[in-house]
Amino acid sequence: METALTELMNYWRLMLLTVVLGIGGSFQYGIQVSIMASPSEHIQNFVNQTWMARYGEPVSESTQKLIWSFIVSIFSLGGWLGAINSGTIPVIYGRKKCLLFNNVVAIVAAVLMGFSRMAGSFEMILLGRILYGYNVGLGLSVHLMYLGECSPKKLRGFLTLSSAIFIGLGKVMGQICGLRELMGTEPMWPYLLALSGLPAVVQFLSLLCFPETPRYLYIDKGDEEGCKKALKVLWGNVETKLELEDMTKEREMMKAEKAKSVWDVLTSRSVRWQLLTLVIPCGLSQLCGFNALFLIDRTGRKLLMGLGYLAMAVLLGILVVMLSLQDNYTWIPYFNIALIFSAICVFGLGPSGITLTLPAELFLQAWRPSAYVISGTCNWVSLFLIGMFFPYVADAMGQFCFLIFVAYCVLSAVFMLVFIPETKGKTMVEIMEDFNKLNFKGRGVDTEIADLALATKL
Repeated sequence: METALTELMNYWRLMLLTVVLGIGGSFQYGIQVSIMASPSEHIQNFVNQTWMARYGEPVSESTQKLIWSFIVSIFSLGGWLGAINSGTIPVIYGRKKCLLFNNVVAIVAAVLMGFSRMAGSFEMILLGRILYGYNVGLGLSVHLMYLGECSPKKLRGFLTLSSAIFIGLGKVMGQICGLRELMGTEPMWPYLLALSGLPAVVQFLSLLCFPETPRYLYIDKGDEEGCKKALKVLWGNVETKLELEDMTKEREMMKAEKAKSVWDVLTSRSVRWQLLTLVIPCGLSQLCGFNALFLIDRTGRKLLMGLGYLAMAVLLGILVVMLSLQDNYTWIPYFNIALIFSAICVFGLGPSGITLTLPAELFLQAWRPSAYVISGTCNWVSLFLIGMFFPYVADAMGQFCFLIFVAYCVLSAVFMLVFIPETKGKTMVEIMEDFNKLNFKGRGVDTEIADLALATKL
């Protein structure tokens, strides 16, 4: 921890960028996922009042439930749409311009939310929610892409994990602001829904003072002088020779290439194991990641993820047994609560935060945007499916429904511990070489290089 903090002191500008990106990205996401519980009653009353004013009769219970379900779930649809666009907009316009545009989306959503009651339109809430979802889906991916491409190799994992911290802070802030003593009241609920517009304004104004990412400037645009200026702004007087050499190697390898599509990532043999490493651990939505910040660069990604999933499997397995016995002993319900919190903490110690860094570390520049599309799609679709179908699975299987997650955790643990190489402290090219041993296993070196060259030029 001490070494990491000392390093951060040398990169204080980069640390400031980390805060700016976290405020307008992960922090905003945390607010949005926690903010809807408090004003739910007020919003449903508003829907009923609006319906009454329009049609002269109260809205039916089934229609009101349907409208409320759309208000809650349409956020995930917007998030998925944003994740899809994270593979094209940052490539065409750059990471910085993409985030500036994304902040405008959030500000528009906040305005719609804030004036929805004044306009007497619950449709404005629906539109605001889908725009907020789009903002989060695009922002989370580009936030990590921007930060990962601005960070030196030795701090990349450390800094990209800050996203998990800002998500947690955003959740806490959303819950605090939603208290009835603060903004969770009848007069204040529209302003509570518009709260996420403030981080967007802060990030928009702050990003104007920061450059485009050095890797995007050098590898994608071929602007070596712009890259050096960006590194000077972000890293100060820190030596950049080794990082420039790493970028040069990656640029030579990716020379004359266009950015890869999602289909390229899904079908190319040259990134097959990177794709598996990305998809299998990312099947669960993120819960928390506070404790991973100082452990990741000391222990390594592979060990934290593998042991984290294994520990979760054990805890959830014990939970299934305890739920079956909870009627027999009065102390078991309290023990079950401890098990649940333990599982959340273990997930935060490794799998949660590390999955956020995978696209930045496993894929070279041309493949990275599409990797974020796939990662984001996995997260948003899994979040939607769990929200939609888990209640039915729980009704059908009872406490044994957790066995599904036990199986998933065991599969992820075995996959990470047995098959996947460590990425800690390695350059992008070194990581790619390690994965090529898996992607082209059993084939000669010359054939491997030829296939890689062919795959990267398709």
